[in-house]
Amino acid sequence: MTITRTETLSLTDGRELRVTIGEPESAVRGGLVVLHEARGMTAGVRTLVSSLAAEGWLAIAPHLYDADRVHGDDIRDQVSKLSGDRLLEDTDVAFVWLGQQGVSPDRMGVVGFDTGGTVAMVVAASRTIGAAVTVQGPGILEPLSDGLPALVDVAGDLTCPWLGIYRDDDSEEVSKLRDAVISSETASDVVRFDVSSDEAWVRALNWFDAHMR
Repeated sequence: MTITRTETLSLTDGRELRVTIGEPESAVRGGLVVLHEARGMTAGVRTLVSSLAAEGWLAIAPHLYDADRVHGDDIRDQVSKLSGDRLLEDTDVAFVWLGQQGVSPDRMGVVGFDTGGTVAMVVAASRTIGAAVTVQGPGILEPLSDGLPALVDVAGDLTCPWLGIYRDDDSEEVSKLRDAVISSETASDVVRFDVSSDEAWVRALNWFDAHMR
């Protein structure tokens, strides 16, 4: 498995952003910004960064919280404080870093799970990149926080190919999200199935392969 490392990047506003990076051992196919779940930078997120690097993707995961991990009631509190502007600033830093490594914008993508999946769709509606994948992103009809939009409200603004992966037993909210993305002017899809990590993994990789060549 590819070894990851954590670095600190300086931001123009004086802040510092910690990022976890996974670099392919062979040729780089493109770059992916990985957005972590509500609990923060878990071992699972680090494994995802490593696995993407093993597939040939230069992967970078911004640490969106001040602390790497949050627990219990702190999770809800942390999510409620999320700001779209701040999140876009942090993901922009990751995209700039990918550009400095020689990755062109059309070969940059974003993938997120849980809360990170919500942010991934917001990014896909705000930035011109190669492709985006959301896995189990909540906040479809009601925003996760005052600083984030509901996903149905940005679905028509998608500026890059976007794939949403949700469990087959999810509510009618997912159907409403599928209806909303139809109005976007780019390739988009919402798939629902009995989620297994293997199937979601293959779906995500295939989406990036198809749209980031």
